[in-house]
Order: sequence, then C-alpha cells, then structure tokens
Amino acid sequence: MTDTTAGGWSPERSAAGGHNPYLIAFVVSIATFMEVLDTTIANVALRHIAGGLAVGIDESTYVITSYLVANAIVLSISGWLATVIGRKRFYMICVATFTLASLLCGLAWSLESLVLFRILQGFGGGGMATSEQAILADSFPPAKRGQAFAIYGVAVVVAPVVGPTLGGWITDTYTWHWVFLINVPMGLLSLFLVGMLVSEPSGAKEERARLLRGGLRVDFVGFALVAIGLGSLEFVLDEGQRNDWFGSNMILGFALVSGFCLLTLIPWELSRKDPIVDISLLGRRQFGACFVVMLATGAVLIATTQMLPQMLQTELNYTAYLAGLALSPGGIVTMMMMPVVGRLVSVVQPKYLLVFGAAVVSLAMWYLTGLNGDITYGYAAMSRVMLGVGLPFLFLPVTTASYDGVPPDKTNQASALINVARNVGGSMGVALAQTMLAQRQQFHQSRLIEHAAPSDIGYQQTIDAITRYFQASGSSASDAAGQAIAWVGQTLQHQIDLLAYIDVFWMLAILGLSMIPVALSLRSIDLGAAPRGH
Repeated sequence: MTDTTAGGWSPERSAAGGHNPYLIAFVVSIATFMEVLDTTIANVALRHIAGGLAVGIDESTYVITSYLVANAIVLSISGWLATVIGRKRFYMICVATFTLASLLCGLAWSLESLVLFRILQGFGGGGMATSEQAILADSFPPAKRGQAFAIYGVAVVVAPVVGPTLGGWITDTYTWHWVFLINVPMGLLSLFLVGMLVSEPSGAKEERARLLRGGLRVDFVGFALVAIGLGSLEFVLDEGQRNDWFGSNMILGFALVSGFCLLTLIPWELSRKDPIVDISLLGRRQFGACFVVMLATGAVLIATTQMLPQMLQTELNYTAYLAGLALSPGGIVTMMMMPVVGRLVSVVQPKYLLVFGAAVVSLAMWYLTGLNGDITYGYAAMSRVMLGVGLPFLFLPVTTASYDGVPPDKTNQASALINVARNVGGSMGVALAQTMLAQRQQFHQSRLIEHAAPSDIGYQQTIDAITRYFQASGSSASDAAGQAIAWVGQTLQHQIDLLAYIDVFWMLAILGLSMIPVALSLRSIDLGAAPRGH
C-alpha cells in the first residue's frame, strides 16, 4: 500500500505546489465567500426581484428553490466528479460556471430566465465547497489543518452575516441586478489566482489514473437516485411551509419520491465498486458523528441568520439594512475567534472544543428567549456576539475531526458529504423554524384570544382606558372606540408573534444542547501525527 492510501501526507503531495499553504487557503476561500454571500443576499432581494419582474412574492421564491435544488444535486456527487475530472480542473469549471451564471442572472429579463440561470448557478456553486475543502486538506499537514479551516471558516460563517446587510444596502441604493453582478469580478479574480497558484495533488492524480486505467464506470443509477432524492428533499424543505406541508399533494408526492430514492441509494451505493457517493463513510463512528454535528451546526447557523433579521423587520420595524447591521458584530467576533480556535484545534481534542461550542451556541439561543417588544439594537447584537464566539468552536473542530481516519483517496467524498450535511442541515433548520413559528403563532393566538372577549373584565377596562386616551388626543367617541379595538388587536398580534419567536429560539437552544452527547462520542485523535486510514 502506498503512503497515500495509508493516509500519509508529505509536502511533495501538497496541493500548494511549493507556494505558501496559507496563501492557498486564502485563494480558495474567495469563491466560497462569493457563493455563500450570494445565497444570503438573494434572500434579502426577493421582494425587489418580485417587484422588478412583476411577479408575486410566492413566485419569486423559486429563485431560491431552483438554486438550492441544483446546488444539492451537484454537491452530493462533487466528490466523484472532482476525482474523475481532476480536482483543480473541476474547481475552476465550477467557479467559471458560477461566474457566468451570475452575469446572466444580473441580465435576466423575466422570472423564467432568472430561474433558469439560477439553476446553472447552483450547478456551479454546488461543486466549489467540496473541492476547496479537499484542496485545504491536501495543502496542510494534519497538525495544521485547523488553522487552514479557520481561514476557510471565516468565509463560510461570516458571509451569511454580511449578506443581509450588503443585500439590503445594494437593493436600497441600486437595483436587484447588482446582487448577482457583484459576483463577476470576484469570480474572475478567483479563477486567475487558482490557475496561477493551486496544483493538482499527486494523490488525486494517482486516484484519477487508477479510475481511468480500470475503465471509467459511471454509476448512472446512483446519480439518478441522489439527484432526485436530494433535489426533491430540498424542494420539500423550501416549499413545504408555503404549501401546507403534507396537506399539499405536491409536497407529499415530492416527499415520498425523496424518501424512496434516498433509502434505495443506501444498499445500491454500498454494493458498488466505484460508488458515486461513498455512503460507507457514514458508517464510521468518527465521520458519522461529525456528519450529525454538521447537520445541527448548519441548522442553527442558517436558521438564526434568517429568523433574527426577520423578527427585527416584522416586529420592530427595522429596515433590511439595520436588521443586517444587527448581525455584523457577531461576524466581527467570528473573524477574531477563527484564528484562535484554529490554533486550539492543534492542541485540544476536537470533541472538547465541540462541547464548549455547543454550550455557548445554546446559551446564545437561550439569551434570545428573553426578548420582548422593548429590546434594543444592543440586545439583538449581543446575541449574535455570543453566537459568534460559539460557532468557530463547532465549525473548525468538526471539519478537522471529519478527516480523521479518512485516507487521501477518499478526501473528495468526505468533503462532499460534510458539505451536504451543512447545506441540508441549513435547509432543515429554516424549514423547522418557520414551521414552528407558524404553529406556535396559532397556539398562542388561541390562548390569548380567550382574554380578548367583551365579557372579560380586564379587556373591558383596557378598552375603556385606551378609548379615553384617544378621546384626549382629539378623536370623537365613536372613532376612539374603534381605534382602541384596533390598538388592542395590533398589540395582541405583536405579543403572539414574540411568544412564537421565543418558542423557536428555545427549540434552537435544545438543538444546540443535543450536539453535546454526539460530540462526546468522538474518539480522541492523534494531534501531532497524520490520521491513519482504517
């Protein structure tokens, strides 16, 4: 067995190709930042897109759904594609596709054309994250991978924080077209730097040569199962709440198709010699636990990034720009903590860092359960600061630990699955949060409305007091009575919404705590030597 297949690492086999590996980490993070930023900016710009293209808000959501479905399909098979095409070549194809599609999205003339170009953009974006993480894993010795993933992690964690602020500013100042056009210069810069600096690792070349020498066998059935399964799952998660979940025959049909394909995928891929998705990695204790933790991390990160600005805008009348600014302090703290955690990963067992990170994230979510109608900007920002401290302790250790025991010839597959966990976890988190918000609003409305009856003494006294207030302000008796009833209704709805948001944050806090036992199940790794293959 060669050193590569045994799990060894040497400078000669590095993707850095003689260049400073930290420079490589920065270069490959440019496209990641661009791709993640684009997703969050597009969310903020939906209302402007709907108005600009003269379509409804519900129709405009297909701009997001089409991208997520295409992204999930390519992401799941990107490990295999990177091996067959060549990691560097595949990465550059993805960046070029994403950049071209961004230009076309910016020039789109109708909703149909925009959705088509977003699908193309999703195909490009889906393959980037896998290749980037694999390049980083091959550029650094295992003892320093934590520092490499710290640079990469800044892009993944900070981009969703910057996105709402930048998106709000762009759409308020210019037009929604620039939400996509700003990707073009970043994409061209990434292509130039990657072409000049990144090399194809010798281990990846050997694996590609082995595949081609044995005759390339394309697992078309596996591809169809994973494409239809994950694509349908993303559609269900993104459109379920808007279509009454399983009360809709369309959602039910997509859910059944997704379940059938993903369940069938397991025995099919396990029985293939060259599987398009290496399901067997999930059977490893270390990698399987990391997969679950990454699912939960993605759920908490994306759900909170969407729910907090949404609450600030709908309940406290923040503009999109100000709501995005409330997230900014958390992004700054995350950037400061990434290098610190990157160094800790080299000296502290990942499972202990994960436990600390999960506890801090849960504390941040618990802090948000104390919100009320009088919270300040500082309160919202502090919750993001706490979250910004905890997220690096989740993202970096789980990414580093996931490669323990995975030989270099399976790095592409491992990277693909970990990124699938982050993306699908994010979609699940948003779907779960939005569904719980709607259900808890119904619950609290049914309870609070019991006390808003004319026969209730407290209700009568409140109406009388508010009526007198409006009369003192100059309204007639009849107008004041109507204004009082309307005021009580608005206040009641405001309280219902806040109570529902509190319940959502409680759920996310419990989700954060659930990561602790999973993290403790990880085995200790050799911090000073290369991980050994099984």
